[in-house]
Amino acid sequence: MSDPTPPDSTEVASTRPYLIRALHDWCTDNGFTPYLAVYVDESVQVPREYVKNHEIVLNVSFDATSGLKLGNDLIEFRARFGGVSRDILLPVDHVIAIYARENGQGMAFPVPLATGAGAADAGEAEPSTRPATSSRAAPGTLKLAPGPAGSESTTAPPTEEPPEPTPPAGGRPALKRVK
Repeated sequence: MSDPTPPDSTEVASTRPYLIRALHDWCTDNGFTPYLAVYVDESVQVPREYVKNHEIVLNVSFDATSGLKLGNDLIEFRARFGGVSRDILLPVDHVIAIYARENGQGMAFPVPLATGAGAADAGEAEPSTRPATSSRAAPGTLKLAPGPAGSESTTAPPTEEPPEPTPPAGGRPALKRVK
């Protein structure tokens, strides 16, 4: 008798990096600003002072980044925060959404579970809490913060989320989770 497992039983690659690249291309091709919402723990290299509730929202347009590499395991680039250039490293599995700042269209992904040490490193007072996007959103939606004000500038667009964003006149963008 033969073994019931297929001959090539290697693990199938995640679709997340492919979808991130596709939506980044879609945003760029349509003149939109691609934003990444990222779950932050010890494996994510971002300026910790901009992390809120284990999350950071990053402008990943070509105008706001240098050396952007959207790999299968890591997203790497340089960006300016408060006028200082910083190296950013994001594990792809920590990207919880990619969307267009202008209209909120994009895709949300499952939030990775927090690890004890990483949650404390993210600047969060309560390390056991989950990110706000997963706990406050209505079932089937992911609420995303609007982009930073003034990011239309082409000289040095901000790449960080402002401390207290003001929602646009039409309300906050929402994404539907499609299963």
